Amino acid sequence: MPTTEVAATAGAGIASSAVVKLAQELIRRPSVTPEDAGCQELLAQRLSALGFVIEPMRFGEVDNLWAHLGDSGPLLVFAGHTDVVPTGELEAWSRPPFSAEIADGMLHGRGAADMKGSLAAMVVAMETLLAEGRPLNGRIGFLITSDEEGPARDGTVRVMEALLARGEKIDWCVVGEPSSGEVLGDLVRVGRRGSLNGYLKVRGIQGHVAYPHLARNPVHQALKPLHELASRRWDEGNAFFPPTSFQIANISAGTGASNVIPGHLDVMFNFRFCTEQTAESLQTAVEAVLDAAGLEYSLDWQLSGQPFLTERGRLIEAVCATLGEVSGVAPELSTGGGTSDGRFIAPHGVELVELGPCNATIHQIDECVPIAQLDLLAQAYAGIARRLLA
Repeated sequence: MPTTEVAATAGAGIASSAVVKLAQELIRRPSVTPEDAGCQELLAQRLSALGFVIEPMRFGEVDNLWAHLGDSGPLLVFAGHTDVVPTGELEAWSRPPFSAEIADGMLHGRGAADMKGSLAAMVVAMETLLAEGRPLNGRIGFLITSDEEGPARDGTVRVMEALLARGEKIDWCVVGEPSSGEVLGDLVRVGRRGSLNGYLKVRGIQGHVAYPHLARNPVHQALKPLHELASRRWDEGNAFFPPTSFQIANISAGTGASNVIPGHLDVMFNFRFCTEQTAESLQTAVEAVLDAAGLEYSLDWQLSGQPFLTERGRLIEAVCATLGEVSGVAPELSTGGGTSDGRFIAPHGVELVELGPCNATIHQIDECVPIAQLDLLAQAYAGIARRLLA
């Protein structure tokens, strides 16, 4: 453990047992996406005891929770998810994935890092902050979903639609996604690339390989345009984002027989794109390449999220100052990584960051998180809220 973390933990005003105990209670609920398994009810009980107004929001088969405290002023929201990815083979785990065991300074279990540890830290942070008795110059909200690791259709995006429909404005949002490396807060996400999926079907004419003149091979037809798309330099990125990338995720054709020319070719691909592009510009460019190749094709698009960026303002200043005190670090402000539910919140004019514990084991067998980072995280969340609202 880094010296700064030892020192900060030793002088913590938040008892480690409070954060760890709540994290253990959450991990022991097997909330494999989209199941919540009672996690939100537990969180709601804790928040209700603090005076939060509790609003369960269920869309389809997905449980969501909106909790809010205060009547006026700017709104700071803590956002996260209770659902976790599947465990994989149980025999591969050193400990039962939902046992929430503690060993060698680590809390073990599915969701320990992604992101039940963060949820526990958020709640304990608000318990600590409100116990200080200081008046708050604003409001606090919690937006919790059980549909982040899955399709993400009935979770945060639906809650945001409901909040916007009634005129709710979020000023700042802290998402508890695991962002840190070795030391809590050494990296903070301030944006994410957009994600655009393409599902391409190239149609040919099936036939015998010995009579190619009687068939049309869609694999042969598609090779050149696919190579052109894969090798193109889409842009140079910018000061905040790396260049846009195109990746083929899956490609399939044929009947399984070696003497049959396939009748169609299926290709799945993905763009991770920066703010130099739009979903529309990428779609237009791809279709132009396919049309120029003379393909007979159909193409379906799925936009998973637009790119977003939070520029330096009150939230980032509060985060950086707090982490300097709590962890002794000056965080790297990054837009790397995959997608998060921040993509459904930030586009509505919300200053948003992602701050959570180390991400070294997320989605892996034997997922775990350093206990010291969870205690520090609760201090950081409380400090950020204190700077913005107290």
